[in-house]
Amino acid sequence: MKSCDFPATLDSLGAIAEFVMGIAGSAGLEKRASHHLRLAVDEIATNIIVHGYDEAGLQGTLELRADIDDRTLTITIEDDGAAFDPTQAPVPDIDLPPEQRPIGGLGVYLAMRSVDEFLYKRVGDRNRTIFKVHLSSASLEESGRA
Repeated sequence: MKSCDFPATLDSLGAIAEFVMGIAGSAGLEKRASHHLRLAVDEIATNIIVHGYDEAGLQGTLELRADIDDRTLTITIEDDGAAFDPTQAPVPDIDLPPEQRPIGGLGVYLAMRSVDEFLYKRVGDRNRTIFKVHLSSASLEESGRA
């Protein structure tokens, strides 16, 4: 397991991306799957920073953990920002032309679709968002990301 804390500021997004891509490389994740994971983590981290901290008038950190086993790469983000369960966000109508879609929601939707498993838990006064990517090539092919 590897973990790292990042200040909950937009300036941390580059370092968070480096952390994710480094772990993805260590896990032997294919390039395309690595970028999908980075997109997912970046989108959720951005939402946590903007909505969970900045708009709520809070300061804090994002704690990222990475676990790799023989089947799965798991990235977990924990924060003590305002509570928000992305799994309960409304699904955007992607069939509408972009100019007719309401602003917001597409990033969370894309993040959830970019990984094999996307989980959220409220643990005490902390948010825990979990991203799982299967490491077998068969799983990546089945999900359409290979």
